[in-house]
Amino acid sequence: MPAITTKDGTEIFYKDWGSGRPIVFSHGWPLTADDWDAQMMFFGERGYRVIAHDRRSHGRSGQTWDGNHMDQYADDLAELIKTLGLKDIILIGHSTGGGEITRYMGRHGTKKVAKAVLYGAVPPLMVQTPGNPDGLPISVFDDIRKGTLGDRSQFYKDLTMPFFGYNRDGVEPSEGVRNQFWLQGMMGGIKGQYDCIHEFSEVDFTDDLKSIEIPVLVCHGDDDQIVPIGASAMKSSKLLKNATLKVWPGGPHGFSHTHTDTFNADVLAFIEA
Repeated sequence: MPAITTKDGTEIFYKDWGSGRPIVFSHGWPLTADDWDAQMMFFGERGYRVIAHDRRSHGRSGQTWDGNHMDQYADDLAELIKTLGLKDIILIGHSTGGGEITRYMGRHGTKKVAKAVLYGAVPPLMVQTPGNPDGLPISVFDDIRKGTLGDRSQFYKDLTMPFFGYNRDGVEPSEGVRNQFWLQGMMGGIKGQYDCIHEFSEVDFTDDLKSIEIPVLVCHGDDDQIVPIGASAMKSSKLLKNATLKVWPGGPHGFSHTHTDTFNADVLAFIEA
């Protein structure tokens, strides 16, 4: 399997398909590069080079005891971009992956990046603090830690219901989508996934967002039950210097699965504008 070996010796698996202008995808927790398959097919068929990696301790990448934190995720992404010789990149990050690409741009700059997409992304800060009263109470994330440690398999299966909005009236769950989520989650290492809960909930990306000057599409469903829009997209779009805000009415956290055609069309329009 294609992989790079980072400076600390960790293997990072990646998929690299097609040719043309590169689009680099960063997945959410606790998933893998496979979560982007529909997008990689769509954009690859339209002449783009599509690349997605498994975050360390997720999927097919090396499972590490240390280094499961946002700065290292950003550095891993920087090593992947350097190794593949990428430039004029479109970065697309979902949920935790939105935090990863935001920290990458804040930490490594945007010299190699043309545009970015923050989709259902965790920035600027998910947890509730005195300075962030719209965030979620720390107890929410403590419950995620408890579920991950206690019965990770069942917890991930149950998580699919709010993740894709399958718990809403009139919405028919796809057992295939639920099983895919569960399988990807169970491929990863519990230690790294457990550590990552702190990273997507308690890391503050405010300064990273303020430093980014390239065009950024901030897109989010207004019925996102995992990353509430008020504490995320609505704030990020104001902190960024050159943001376009796209709100999907009734959209869940996993909008790219439940409304794939709409998601792909909106992102393509932004890229080609």
